Amino acid sequence: MKTILRTLLLLILSLHIHAQNDVSITKDIVYAEAEDKKLALDLYLPKVPKKPYLVVWIHGGAWLSGSKENPPLGLVALGYALASVDFHASTEKPFPANVHDIKAAIRFLRANANTYGYQSDKIIVWGSSSGGHLAALVATSNGNTTLEGTLGNFKNTSSSVQACLDFYGPTNFLTILNQSTPHGLNVRLPALAILLGKPLEQVTELAKLASPVYQVDEQDPPLLIVHGEQDIQVPINQSIELMTAYKRKQLAVQLEFIPNAGHSDPAYAKKELMDKIDAFLKANGF
Repeated sequence: MKTILRTLLLLILSLHIHAQNDVSITKDIVYAEAEDKKLALDLYLPKVPKKPYLVVWIHGGAWLSGSKENPPLGLVALGYALASVDFHASTEKPFPANVHDIKAAIRFLRANANTYGYQSDKIIVWGSSSGGHLAALVATSNGNTTLEGTLGNFKNTSSSVQACLDFYGPTNFLTILNQSTPHGLNVRLPALAILLGKPLEQVTELAKLASPVYQVDEQDPPLLIVHGEQDIQVPINQSIELMTAYKRKQLAVQLEFIPNAGHSDPAYAKKELMDKIDAFLKANGF
């Protein structure tokens, strides 16, 4: 029995070392310096292929919590590079500071693609929950000067992205309250007031600017939306609204409903879903 256990432990250890050797990790790369803090990202590079496509990961946390640590690496296992980005929490600075940060990170990443070893021409933005909202807003505001910001040393580099993966993110702040469950309202009302700097009803124009649904135009990149059918925190209608806005403009969009999944669920990390994302990206030029 001891021999069997020892063999199993050695096997597990060898698999762990192999997994580490397949991915190169560079932590705490400073992409810009704001007046109050240094903004950093972590970069995960697969050893194969050389010069992979880059995914920019935006973490969730109701805009006021979360960090770049422990991003999902399912796409890295399929050969994509991934940059996990930290940005200002809404408790530090209200909207649009978070979007300005993320666009600065994309400019930095594009400008330094040759240094780190990934492709610069096609960048994918991906986020979940409030990170899904920010990813969708970044994608639908390509070229929007109000949301661009002036952070960092690469102001003349494009922050445009060429695909977006939105996992159950809010998309329309003017309709989300009426669609919300009591649980959703308890989370969302204070979170939105902090994000926007004032209660939502006092800043409706700012709320529209912060809503991806209102930013969609004919130039927007392909979009894959994923939403659990049992999500009681972000209404599933939010994803349907964004899909509809894309379809009105005849843009490439795909909505994947996850049966029986809530707001956070192991189903979102399954290889089957990662394979669907990979197929979607390949079908759209990646």
